[in-house]
Amino acid sequence: MALPIITLTTDFGEKDPYVGAVKGAIYSALQGVPIVDISHGISPFHITEAAYVIENAYASFPKGTIHIIGVDGELTPENRHIAVALNGHYFVCANNGIMSLLSNTIKPEQIVEINIHDRMEGNFPMLDVFVAVACHIARGGKLEVIGKVIPKFKTLVGVKPVVNSDNTQIIGTVIYIDNYGNVVINIQKNLFDKVGKGRAFKISARTVVIRDIHTRYSEAINFDIPADRREEAGKKLAIWNSSDYLELALYKSNPTSVGSAATLFGLEYRDTVTVNFE
Repeated sequence: MALPIITLTTDFGEKDPYVGAVKGAIYSALQGVPIVDISHGISPFHITEAAYVIENAYASFPKGTIHIIGVDGELTPENRHIAVALNGHYFVCANNGIMSLLSNTIKPEQIVEINIHDRMEGNFPMLDVFVAVACHIARGGKLEVIGKVIPKFKTLVGVKPVVNSDNTQIIGTVIYIDNYGNVVINIQKNLFDKVGKGRAFKISARTVVIRDIHTRYSEAINFDIPADRREEAGKKLAIWNSSDYLELALYKSNPTSVGSAATLFGLEYRDTVTVNFE
């Protein structure tokens, strides 16, 4: 039977030897296991960014895939290590709130607090503990063998959008800025539709106001207008992205030429974006 895939998501970057060392440790423990990099470009210790990336990637993998998350992974009394079975997948990470961002609509099947640290010699969690746990799971091992069952994991507060009492406003925050400078807001379409109930609206991001949300970037362009007169590169727009999050963007954004939504809207991580219904 084929071994399950092990994925890696870290804030290690590409310059240092850490990613290579982790892969070497996995292959040394379990030859032939397929390893897939989701991202090593997560901003340092940025668990919200890591959660967004993993949330939008993991479900594309086969059930039984094991996802190692090496972001804010140092073991401390307040940052224990956990292994989680969720939606047919396994996650190995620190109990730093990242799993609460991944499972806001899905109940985990099992959570264990990893307790094999006294058997490890190193002080690099991904290289020893996380690799050992992932390989144990890949061999068909049970979670309760490498940890004690716990009822829940740490929950992050203050990362969900706020709806006012009369359902006329949603206040969201920036949770991710992609490679194109497009800005992802923590407002999803199901919440927007539930609160808005089809009403007209305006999205306010600093001085920028947008009154339409598209399902793809090109919908914002009027192709009936001749190409030399239509507004294209740099046009401000909002879309529901592939994960149904509200995204503010520029059409054919290029941060080095026409700029990006992040720079031209003046938005950074945790900045506020407001939707007002009329």
